[in-house]
Amino acid sequence: MKPEDIDLSPFYKFAGEHVAIGIHAVDTKGKTILYNKKMREIEGFDFDELADRSLLEMFRFDQSESTLLQVLQSGKPVFNVKQTYWNRKGQEITTINDTYPVFNGKKLIGAIELSRDVTTLEKVIYQPLKKYEEPITFSTITAVSKSMKKVIATAEKAATAKLPVLLVGESGTGKELIAEAMHSAQSSDRQMYTLYCHGTDGMIIDQLGEDIKQIDDGTIYCERIDLLPLPLQKQLLEMAEERSKGNTYFIASVGDDPVELIASNQLLKDLYYFFSSMTIKVEPLRSRKEDILPFVNDYFSRHRMMVGSIVQGLDQEVTDLLHTYDWPGNLKELELLLDETASMLTTQEIVTVDMLPHHFKLKTDLKSDHQPEDFIVQSNTDLLPLDEYLFEAEMYYLQKAMDLHGGNVTKAAAALGMSRQNLQYRLRKIKKNEAQT
Repeated sequence: MKPEDIDLSPFYKFAGEHVAIGIHAVDTKGKTILYNKKMREIEGFDFDELADRSLLEMFRFDQSESTLLQVLQSGKPVFNVKQTYWNRKGQEITTINDTYPVFNGKKLIGAIELSRDVTTLEKVIYQPLKKYEEPITFSTITAVSKSMKKVIATAEKAATAKLPVLLVGESGTGKELIAEAMHSAQSSDRQMYTLYCHGTDGMIIDQLGEDIKQIDDGTIYCERIDLLPLPLQKQLLEMAEERSKGNTYFIASVGDDPVELIASNQLLKDLYYFFSSMTIKVEPLRSRKEDILPFVNDYFSRHRMMVGSIVQGLDQEVTDLLHTYDWPGNLKELELLLDETASMLTTQEIVTVDMLPHHFKLKTDLKSDHQPEDFIVQSNTDLLPLDEYLFEAEMYYLQKAMDLHGGNVTKAAAALGMSRQNLQYRLRKIKKNEAQT
């Protein structure tokens, strides 16, 4: 038998599923057709959740920010692109991607992305204040808003009483800072363990059980317990109840209203009861924009000490820009923007608009001179039939509204000016049409 006569598809399938990089392939409409095991680990989705659903539905980024969608439009590969984004479950993800167009002859049939996961590394490098190798205390958290002052005061009381605490807030709001400040208030020489509750790997609870033996009377922070499957939430509850009889201090966080999460079967009621001795809500940055400038000023103060720069702050135009932007990624997104901007500074004392990254300016009011691209992924020559285009437009717009309100149907319906029942009907209709296509 000649080598060219061997059917290599089983080998390719095995290699694709077990390779140590994430693989995500989409067709020309942006719908997933290949999503390997490593990519599932990175992004926390199963293939069934993504199949026949547009990228714009499942991930919180604009079309211009998605390398897969860029390649579909240009037909040209892009290499070594770093992306930080938030999936539909509210989990922050950072990858470095190489993305290629896929052709059948001369016809573009899709795109494929190879992703290297740097999420864990980013948590270490970019967590606010962590990069300065300083212990995080309540006094090091820069916040002047009324809501954050209340958060800090409540958290201090909870730490003093050593009550289990549930932190509620969107990704990137700084919940981990509050958790670490509470840990520091307990004792400076105790250990703190962070359990990142994403994905469906049952081993993470077993690993916690092993690691917890080394912590003894330290603090365990369970980040986003609502992302754990319910069976793993039950295991976590059993372990927490057992360890809480000793000196271990437990803190947890969720990404949305816990009552809504329980009602939608995403949060175990008993696990909520365990952590809800005190519930503390951390507001998103768009609701407390007075905290932006103190954070920026603190960032540049530390930047001057770290690298000897002379940057003093922002000009008025940049300040206004930061206050008009909605910050879907909250403080984390702001810090990443400052990191990128600061890396380009030399002898500048004041940050001006021209120093801001191009991708950020496109997302703000400065994009008025930029001709936006269609959000429907098609080639430059093909047009959709009107009814299909309108369906895609409605699907995209409704999903954007749901994403902006964290999947809360009531809030999204109010923002859209329709009843909850009407929105639910439209979402069910979209889902039904998708299943038929």
